Amino acid sequence: MRPVSEATRRVTGKSFSRKYISLGRILTHWNDIVGADLAQKAQPVKLRYIKHKEGKKPQASLDIATTSADATLLHYQKDLILERINQIFGERWITAIRFVNVPANTDGAKPKKQRKPLTDAEKNHLSSMLNDIGDPEIRRKLESMGEAMLMEESL
Repeated sequence: MRPVSEATRRVTGKSFSRKYISLGRILTHWNDIVGADLAQKAQPVKLRYIKHKEGKKPQASLDIATTSADATLLHYQKDLILERINQIFGERWITAIRFVNVPANTDGAKPKKQRKPLTDAEKNHLSSMLNDIGDPEIRRKLESMGEAMLMEESL
């Protein structure tokens, strides 16, 4: 018997490897591609493959998430962005860029839940577990980690 993960990797590896490796390479070089200012305002999110039946080379379209105002700026630099991306890969297989709108007034992060502070009983229990630790720095770090774990459990 072999693990399912081994078969999954073999089956999906050919289909997905180029797509996700390519998107990862674009993300890695994103500051170089669009510049530091625009890299903070726009993010590549998806590669869409365009398949041809006649055996031509596959082509791809890149989706970039940004606000509508920044999409206008990026639209004027579309050819330059395509040139820089294709320069990284050494071939011209990304042929189009599409801008996906992201609301300007959100940062995309979910609001964090408020954590309840530890009760005195929980603090005492944690402290008693760490009585035997002699090094004050290690004890402080373990207390911090223990507090975080207990707070996470209480959510």
